[in-house]
Amino acid sequence: MRTKNLSILFAAMFVIAGAIFATGARAEGEVPAPPAIGATIEDFTLPDVDNKDRSLKSLAGKNGTVLLFIAVQCPVSNAYNERMEKLAADYKAKGIAVVGINSNVAEDAAAVKAHASEHKLSFPILKDPGNKIADRLGAAVTPEAYFLDANNKLIYHGRIDNSRNAAQVETSDLRNALDSALAGKAVEKTEAKAFGCSIKRA
Repeated sequence: MRTKNLSILFAAMFVIAGAIFATGARAEGEVPAPPAIGATIEDFTLPDVDNKDRSLKSLAGKNGTVLLFIAVQCPVSNAYNERMEKLAADYKAKGIAVVGINSNVAEDAAAVKAHASEHKLSFPILKDPGNKIADRLGAAVTPEAYFLDANNKLIYHGRIDNSRNAAQVETSDLRNALDSALAGKAVEKTEAKAFGCSIKRA
């Protein structure tokens, strides 16, 4: 009788544990779904490389904001350093701000700051402790881009362009989206799958 009761008890505990895992835990490596195109991205605050809190609202451009998830050690992200800096410079005068976000758990603020200095990245780069913003936006890789309009509505999500090799770029998806928005036109291609190194989550 005692053995039977123990068996029932263990079975009940197993069922409860399974239910808790199913409802409250995320499988390791699983990336949350990104917001839909057209969704409004709520303001958030993250520390910059000098540990100064910066809000999205304070960094946003009057005509929109590009959020770029980037990394220190990822060779794909690093292949885009010059292109990302040129993008920031080209569109700053047009009222679109570029903001970098580093969500990799193993890359601390000091490493991010040194990397930005070494590669002459002048746009602000924020550190995302616990990858909370990467999770909120469903960012999976570096580099990965999100273009928000002046009202923080998501109007493009995905790759910067079609090739890690700058000499082989045939489609500049992000720039096309920015140019369409600035011209008052609808963005034709609102999504293009990003590629690169997976974000190393906490």
